[in-house]
Amino acid sequence: MWAIFRQFFLLGLVSFGGPAAHIGYFKQRFVDELNWLDEQRYGSLVALSQVIPGPSSSQVGFAVGYHRGGLGGAVAAFFGFTLPSFMLMYLLAVSSTNALQQSWFLGLIHGLKLLAVVVVFDAVLSMARQFCRQWLTRVLMLFAATLSLFFLSLWSQIFILLAAALVGRTFLTAQTEESLPSGGFSSRFSFGWLGLFALLFLLSLFWLTSQTELLRIFAQFFHTGALVFGGGHVVLPLLEISVGQSLGSERFLTGYAMAQAVPGPMFSLAAFLGAELPSQSPLLGALIATLGIFLPGFLLLLGVIKGWQSLMYHGHFRGVINGINAAVVGLLLAALISPVFSSAVGSLVDLVLVLAGFIMLKQLKLSILWVLLFFACAGMALMAF
Repeated sequence: MWAIFRQFFLLGLVSFGGPAAHIGYFKQRFVDELNWLDEQRYGSLVALSQVIPGPSSSQVGFAVGYHRGGLGGAVAAFFGFTLPSFMLMYLLAVSSTNALQQSWFLGLIHGLKLLAVVVVFDAVLSMARQFCRQWLTRVLMLFAATLSLFFLSLWSQIFILLAAALVGRTFLTAQTEESLPSGGFSSRFSFGWLGLFALLFLLSLFWLTSQTELLRIFAQFFHTGALVFGGGHVVLPLLEISVGQSLGSERFLTGYAMAQAVPGPMFSLAAFLGAELPSQSPLLGALIATLGIFLPGFLLLLGVIKGWQSLMYHGHFRGVINGINAAVVGLLLAALISPVFSSAVGSLVDLVLVLAGFIMLKQLKLSILWVLLFFACAGMALMAF
């Protein structure tokens, strides 16, 4: 468990760039470097994170931890990846934020955003080679990327995934079935976890109007976490509806901006908002809000992950996943273009640094830590001059 926690904690310290970048970081570390799972299994976990509510990249990390060490490994992965951003967002909520205006800090953030461009670009290339080998899967990838760029919304994402699943089921079905390996996953879903999710969701509807402050905070964030697909920036409008009025728009948007300036999951915004809401205990409010927003997605993941992975051995279902995987690559491509590239690369120097970082990572085969150090130093140097 400690090894899992350590790996995810280190990633939680440096994983800038949002969900698409996180998926790239996870693939780089756990597939390419540590070989904890292969690309096919990783692709199935990414696809699963796209079709159930919750924070997509955190669900992928949770699933990787589960694959490696069972429930204990999943919990270790979650705490490791989330702890750095939780602590930063909590401290920013209860203390001065002057550090965000220091030139060295802004340079560091800029350099790490450029690193995110390299990581996401590498993830898009490698996943495209893995999941978009046929002309039809390439068409699905381009269709998903184009639609996502021009019509970005929750409904467009759901439409993209459903259309890709239908095309995959019809045209990309595997010709042969595979039998489960010895000791393979159960084909049944875990209805205990799904039942717990349903119970808490129903209770949260009643707790939304509770007079108990902390119970109401849990309900607000649980309800949000249960309804958002894809995570990241998609969670903003739902949180604004549920808690934005209590804080005021200026403070709410300040927290959102800070969540983009720290590493780790965007859902760590809950720590900032939770610390602002209760009148007596900011730390307890931050903990309850963070638990509330992450818990629904993790309960759903635990409920379906065994059945999902066993279904991968059926030809028709593998066709569905082939279609979804191609669409996911398209969604990652769209995220690479906007907001990852568009928000990070603003000059020719930035573009040169991105190309240099890609060469360091892929041609020179340097460790991601050396590439990280390069971008951190380059970003601070740019601000200094």
